[in-house]
Amino acid sequence: MSLRGAVLGLGQIGRHHARLLQTSERVEFVGAVDTAGDPYDAVRDAAPIYASTAELLAAGPLDFAIVALPTAEHLPAVSTLAEAGVNVLVEKPVAGSVVEAEELIAACDRAGVKAAVGHVERFNPALRELRRRMGEGQLGEIFLIATERVGPFPDRVRDVGVVMDLATHDLDLVGWLAGEPIESLAAQASHRMGRPHEDLVSIVGRVHGGTIFASVVDRVTPTKVRRTRVVGEKGMLLADTLSADLTFYENAHVASEWERAQDLRGVAEGDTVRYALAKREPLLVELEGFLDWLERGEIANVVTVDEGLAAVRYAEAALRSAESGETVHLEP
Repeated sequence: MSLRGAVLGLGQIGRHHARLLQTSERVEFVGAVDTAGDPYDAVRDAAPIYASTAELLAAGPLDFAIVALPTAEHLPAVSTLAEAGVNVLVEKPVAGSVVEAEELIAACDRAGVKAAVGHVERFNPALRELRRRMGEGQLGEIFLIATERVGPFPDRVRDVGVVMDLATHDLDLVGWLAGEPIESLAAQASHRMGRPHEDLVSIVGRVHGGTIFASVVDRVTPTKVRRTRVVGEKGMLLADTLSADLTFYENAHVASEWERAQDLRGVAEGDTVRYALAKREPLLVELEGFLDWLERGEIANVVTVDEGLAAVRYAEAALRSAESGETVHLEP
């Protein structure tokens, strides 16, 4: 039997959720909620578009909903859905603050519903393969995880700055790739677009275990770049998440006749390999993982709300650091 699902919000990301739900054989798409209607013509089935979550819930039973509303609306929407016994997949960030994220999780726990977070970058084929190769030891000891997420200003985001909107991707990826939580971080932010929120941030830090990370995120670059590189003792893996390409740059150790130089570990440019990957749409892989959890209890391909909370906690720490100019140390 198909699961009855709906989407709240038909904006830039919600419209794609609606597309996938309407084409999934595992889902009966029962409609969407958006006060602005359907600006992108995302709902092509006969399913209705409701003006409120209450109207959607009154129309019939619902197994799950994808919440793709502005961040400030996540907590009230999820609370209403949870109280009605509806499982939720909430777009990242899970909430606009740690306090709101904790309230959201508590609401789902009280209602006994399943809740996951849409950190879609974890389902990018290049990053999934990068993480697999890291786990197999291809890079040896990991020295650095660096991310770059830059591009022009998007008019779609008005309620949060780049830290909550975009850096939550990168801060989540750092912990996921390293397999360890972030231990400390320091950030510098800037306002360049005349908006109340920051539009450029640079974050550096360390995860438990010692690996260094660095993330640059902005909305002031005229071209879109999405790259993650991991450097280790045996080389570097570079993922371009726009094209879903993964490249390995091997370290070439060069021998030297100079005795003093022989005692130093150096690297040189070695072989380069670009891997051929099966490139499935990350949002579809994310949806399938969520449905697997609802139907069979398989949670391996789900980003939990606790992980979503951690990303918000890191983002708040980055904002505190940018304001104070001091390094923030996080509790494990």
